[in-house]
Amino acid sequence: MPSSPELAAPPTVRIATALPSLQPTERRVLELVLAEPERVVEATAQQVADLIGVGRASVVRACQSIGYKGYPQLRVALAAELAHREAQVDYGSSALGQIRADIAALAAALPQITAVLAEDTVERAVDTLARAARLLVLANGLSAPLATDMAMRLTAVGRTADFVADSIGQQIAARGLGPDDACVVISGSGANEASLRVARAARSGGATVIAVTSFRDSPLGELADTELVIAPAATTFRRELERTSRTALAVLVESLVGIVAARRGPHSTAAHAHVLDILSENLTD
Repeated sequence: MPSSPELAAPPTVRIATALPSLQPTERRVLELVLAEPERVVEATAQQVADLIGVGRASVVRACQSIGYKGYPQLRVALAAELAHREAQVDYGSSALGQIRADIAALAAALPQITAVLAEDTVERAVDTLARAARLLVLANGLSAPLATDMAMRLTAVGRTADFVADSIGQQIAARGLGPDDACVVISGSGANEASLRVARAARSGGATVIAVTSFRDSPLGELADTELVIAPAATTFRRELERTSRTALAVLVESLVGIVAARRGPHSTAAHAHVLDILSENLTD
């Protein structure tokens, strides 16, 4: 059953972060909710079941899998969410119009990306980032640039963090961590095999593992001591894989670095001043 932050999240966010971990019949039900919310909100549980060819019990179980007592509760929450959506603006079919439409869709989704985060989970992650003796920030595939950025940003505010590009090198570095160290593993899907091996390697030495991902109950989340689930800006698992956007995770990374810097106080201020000096020296007129 979802924790209290998830209970406050709107239906589409709950669904988006849960889809990969659901049974096939439950996934079919909830994919319909995402694809045709206006149709679902006007339908009964039996009508939804008939639309996708499953039993009514499967519809009820799908609702329960994301924290609702049953279909009526999902239906009411979905109606409330739809009521808050703004009317879509037609930006035209040009390239610029598409850019504007994409930015508008992202802006509408961003307030919901933290909907399944819990206060104590975030505090635990920040404390680990600030206090770990040694910190690795690792990722593979499309998430790798985020790990590079996070490690560089943390180092720039005086919280030294290392990134290793090679997947084998990552495992070697993670295996060398001890109980006072930590490893941040970033994976949008939470199922990248190379990243899972890194998490296992870090755990083998007793290091704290922080998972940053877009989907709850992922294989990576199960390996982590602390799991930060950021709802994807895309509302379906398929669309997330097709668009492979890491914008929501990038927002989290930048925010976490700022929080860690504030927690470390004067030490971070001094480190940042040195960074500004270096940047100034490397700028030309």
